[in-house]
Amino acid sequence: MNDLAPHAYVEDPSPGTGRLRPRAAFTSDLPVIGLDGDWRFRLASGLDDLTGGFAEPEFDDSGWDLLAVPSCWQLTGLPGEPRCGAPAYTNISYPFPVDPPRVPRENPTGEYRRAFEVPEEFPTGAAVLRFEGVDSAFAVWLNGARLGDGKGSRLTTEFDASAALRPGRNLLAVRVHQWSSGSYLEDQDMWWLSGIFRSVAVAARGVEDFFVHTAYDHTTGRGTPAVEVTAPTAVTLTVPELGITAADPAGPHPVDGVEPWSDEHPRLYSGELVSAAGERIPLRIGFRTVAVVDGVLTANGRPIPLRGVNRHEWHPLTGRTLTEQTMLADVLLMKQHNINAVRTSHYPPDRRFLDLCDEHGLWVFCEGDLETHGFVAGGWRRNPSDDPAWRAAYLDRAERLVERDKNHPSVIVWSLGNEAGTGSNLAAAAAWIRRRDDSRLIHYEGDWASCSYVDLYSRMYLGLDELAAAGRRQEPVTADPADDAHRRSLPVVLCEYAHAMGNGPGGLAEYQEVIEAHPRLAGGFVWEWIDHGIARTTEHEESFHAYGGDFGEEIHDGNFVADGLLFPDRTPSPGLVEYKKVIEPVRIRVDPVARQVTVRNLHHVRHSGYLDFRWSVEVGGEPVGSGGLAVPATGPGATGTVDWPAELTAALDAARKGGSGQEVWLTVTAALAADETWAGAGHEIAWGQGLVVPASPAAPFAPVAPTLHEGYLALGAARFDARSGLLVRLGDLELDGPRLDVWRAPIDNDLLGAFAGPLIDSWLAAGLHRMRHEVRRVEPDATGLTVTARLAAAGSSAGLDVVYRWTGGDGARLRLETTVTPDGAWPVPLPRLGVAMSLPGTDAEVEWFGPGPGEAYRDSRAAARVGRYRSTVSAMQTPYVRPQENGNRHHVRHARLTAAAGTLLVTGAPVIDLTVRPWSTEALTAATHQHEPTPDGRLHLHLDQAHHGLGSAACGPGPSAPSVLAAVPTTFGIEFGTSW
Repeated sequence: MNDLAPHAYVEDPSPGTGRLRPRAAFTSDLPVIGLDGDWRFRLASGLDDLTGGFAEPEFDDSGWDLLAVPSCWQLTGLPGEPRCGAPAYTNISYPFPVDPPRVPRENPTGEYRRAFEVPEEFPTGAAVLRFEGVDSAFAVWLNGARLGDGKGSRLTTEFDASAALRPGRNLLAVRVHQWSSGSYLEDQDMWWLSGIFRSVAVAARGVEDFFVHTAYDHTTGRGTPAVEVTAPTAVTLTVPELGITAADPAGPHPVDGVEPWSDEHPRLYSGELVSAAGERIPLRIGFRTVAVVDGVLTANGRPIPLRGVNRHEWHPLTGRTLTEQTMLADVLLMKQHNINAVRTSHYPPDRRFLDLCDEHGLWVFCEGDLETHGFVAGGWRRNPSDDPAWRAAYLDRAERLVERDKNHPSVIVWSLGNEAGTGSNLAAAAAWIRRRDDSRLIHYEGDWASCSYVDLYSRMYLGLDELAAAGRRQEPVTADPADDAHRRSLPVVLCEYAHAMGNGPGGLAEYQEVIEAHPRLAGGFVWEWIDHGIARTTEHEESFHAYGGDFGEEIHDGNFVADGLLFPDRTPSPGLVEYKKVIEPVRIRVDPVARQVTVRNLHHVRHSGYLDFRWSVEVGGEPVGSGGLAVPATGPGATGTVDWPAELTAALDAARKGGSGQEVWLTVTAALAADETWAGAGHEIAWGQGLVVPASPAAPFAPVAPTLHEGYLALGAARFDARSGLLVRLGDLELDGPRLDVWRAPIDNDLLGAFAGPLIDSWLAAGLHRMRHEVRRVEPDATGLTVTARLAAAGSSAGLDVVYRWTGGDGARLRLETTVTPDGAWPVPLPRLGVAMSLPGTDAEVEWFGPGPGEAYRDSRAAARVGRYRSTVSAMQTPYVRPQENGNRHHVRHARLTAAAGTLLVTGAPVIDLTVRPWSTEALTAATHQHEPTPDGRLHLHLDQAHHGLGSAACGPGPSAPSVLAAVPTTFGIEFGTSW
């Protein structure tokens, strides 16, 4: 480093100086000194505020703060106020002027110091200092000697510590800069966080590196392990299960009859490398071969379906610093929800995560630490991807990606990075990877228009029609005809789809149907795994999750960072529950006519014998029979059919003869018959339902005539305001409503529009959020009450004419038929169409018969099974990071609300969507964080004929045509009561 410019490395595009060549991550029995723990720390405001002499061993740091390593310094102090700077979130824009490779001189810089002891017996003459993750650029001194500097935040960096390390006390000093030239390559749609956020250690070095090659021939069952070793002494290989003992690692060692590794059968063979110096290195060997055959993605000779997710590393308190327990929780949740693949967006994960993928079985697209999306605003001008000055940085990031993770059988694809435009540096990185490792495929979505140097045709957020066209190889031709045949020969992968922001994604079942219809479509990865909410508490100790803009950022992208299938605390969202159902590896279909159950096995290697099938019969949601179902083991890709057993037939016959008039449902489940590494016996994998006996028509009742009293009309047990026609009481229960309602608290997919104008703009322009309900006539007659009204917005000539027809019978039975007729031009879909009412209370018990137990909407309802469910109003609210429409129970047959003020029964004619909340839609619409909506003393009940679909328009297509709620003439019925 030039003494006249000691900080030039910060803006130098090169990847660093003084670093050792990258190598595989592995454990060894050689000694390691872990340096995680409390370090002395000072946060400087920039390059003009650095501490002179801070790297000297005798420097007095007693006045400095203590900071945990690993950690992200901006998150220190959470869930209270951050003590060391503040987080900032942008999706695409750089949070500083774009002038590569320059960054602001006001550059927050963390100065770290750590004293540690080295035992006398430690081999200091062959020692490395290892940093597994530092964001974004850093320089290192050991005992006052500068070892070097580095960039590549999510990549391992090692320095030779041999000359500076000594027995006894040692002093390590590190200077970490928030911004550097490397920041231009790390614009990855996440919080900008800084620090030493992964582990640090001093390790003795013996064997330098090794590369385990495990070719597998599916036609013969032969595996051929061969291990390239770089070491100063001779090394031997032992794999007892394969009959290899103290052999030359280079082999090759052909072995017949090996069990290949896959997501469904993650078979690992334990082995060991032993050096002549006595070092022992454990190995876990998995045999698998990945290939493209006739445009189809295969592993071990069989097509593989990718049922994947994109995974950022995130914890709401520690950011990108994760414990192994948190990583394990992610892997187990993925497996338990039928996910079989993960794209490590958009950087290599903590190395321990890949160990867990090897062990439990997940296909991995391992992605490079690269994204330059912020250059798109300038038309990709000065994008480093095509600038020779950045070539070394691109190659370095590719090399460090591959070398660290090359021994993981779970890794089947190297991904160059994400949204970095196009250019020669990406092509050069792909060429280097292909020379180094030709056993895996290469992925990069950003050059999809040509695909000239990749092995997969990867796309983001395609609509259903475009996806189906790609499945048929009917995508548009490439600009260069020479690339067209190559691209059409590649499998199609949706590297991102079904953007899971807020309430959604909708349409998952439709996507899966298209994917399964075309062998070329290899599947894809839902965006994304987890909401990146930051845990905070208010001054009143109320908890919530913060998002962009909550820390005073100059520019930010709001809650676009909360777009995962998990809430920040790792609670599964309704979207994850829906995804689990949609991607079931076993499909169960109940055929009441043929009295058969069909099982379709979508596994690629595993037969269905690992599952325990059971049946249950319910009448009106109440169980009347259950038992085991003997399903012959069905091979991968095959379909089997089994007749109903006698016990099942008897239970259904008895239910028919019971004459209850209620729906009779048969449910068949498939659960683990024995423990797996990722779930215990009994964990449900798949289910199917069939309606065997429909409900009998509702019993008619003789209508009674309304009677006029002072200020109100009585219709049976109901009272209506004589002037407005509103229902104000049913029996002893005070009510307000119902009124026609078309507004919902906008979901994120309503508020944002990646490919078209946000739907909210059209809704607000139409005045749907400020509709006025004007009653025109209240007309009692001999058989009931008719209320005529109009719903319209000020300034608009369009409206919805509505007729409420009320009929009442003896007791508390009350029927409402609502007829809605649009008047004028309605070019926009309606958010919802139903009636809204309220009753006193802040919480209530809710019991319903219909799909459940969780929320469901018209394009997100596959996971809701028909049954009888019980909950509370408070428990039925879904805690999206930004409050929005939630909690809808779809196609409810009947429900009972039991509050302190009384009981209300609701029955659909035949079904109705049900939502009940302790706050109004207006309060929910106004809220920006989870803690803001508060009960207002009323229970707000929404009974909807339909909702507009969810879609994924925040970053993708809106709802498909069947899920669009058009304003058309509609009639729907509801019955109310106070007792069954």
